[in-house]
Amino acid sequence: MEYQNIDISTWTQVGEGGNGKTYVHPGHPDFLLKVNNPPRCDEATVKQERDAAQHVFDLGIPTPRMFDMVRVGDGYGQLVEIIKGKKSLSRICSDDPSRISEMAKLLASLGLQLHALPCNTDFFPSRKDLALKGIDASDFVADDDREKMRAFVQSIEDEKTCLHGDFQMGNLIISGDGKPYWIDLGWFSHGSPMFDIGHFFMTCQVYSQFPAAQEIFHMSQEQLKNFWNAFAEAYTGNKDISAFTALAGKFAPLDACIRSILMPTPEAYKKLFAGLVHSLVEKFY
Repeated sequence: MEYQNIDISTWTQVGEGGNGKTYVHPGHPDFLLKVNNPPRCDEATVKQERDAAQHVFDLGIPTPRMFDMVRVGDGYGQLVEIIKGKKSLSRICSDDPSRISEMAKLLASLGLQLHALPCNTDFFPSRKDLALKGIDASDFVADDDREKMRAFVQSIEDEKTCLHGDFQMGNLIISGDGKPYWIDLGWFSHGSPMFDIGHFFMTCQVYSQFPAAQEIFHMSQEQLKNFWNAFAEAYTGNKDISAFTALAGKFAPLDACIRSILMPTPEAYKKLFAGLVHSLVEKFY
């Protein structure tokens, strides 16, 4: 298929996350150009992300419209509806840390709405199936841990509700007129909402110790942990979040395994992931 070629040098970078960068151009005021970091800028990956976002839009979930795929150098990108005046929840909290509790409650409220919606299971994968595949495929998981995790996943009830897949404060944006939009939907799936919560636990309670994560989310380790506490209280409706946190901790190592098949783990990081997974299994299983 032929795609329009984009000269990235004529575009201005306006955003950067863990997966890629976004750009704007004065000649295209209605479009945002999204370009994944290598190796996730190949044609198949970008097309899958575009198709996933379109299916999410078709479910009635608020997300920017997807437009054309384009060639960007040796890779591919996609043109997305630009949301005027948008800010992610993480950027809002970075600019004004006093709003952490407010933004955590908003993420919890919209997360509960998302997690109550029936998913298009013909198109989107089962998170439970991905977890089982990831456990078997992750060579950084110790055999004893692998058996414990597999037994736990097999005990999880099959559910057909919507999951974001990369559920965290950087992937919910607010427009200049106050409307919320979910973004970065390439890992959308269906299953127990706790898969999303386990991923979010990893973000706030595990990855938050690393400077690279703090830079991505524009928040300190303490702020990310405070966000988790406020989110957990709002999501559960309880002040005592110990049981919820413990269950999230059980789902957290599954997320590392799922990630390993959606975004293969570099060799340099495998020792780190092995340690993180083992410590989570020891603590929560």
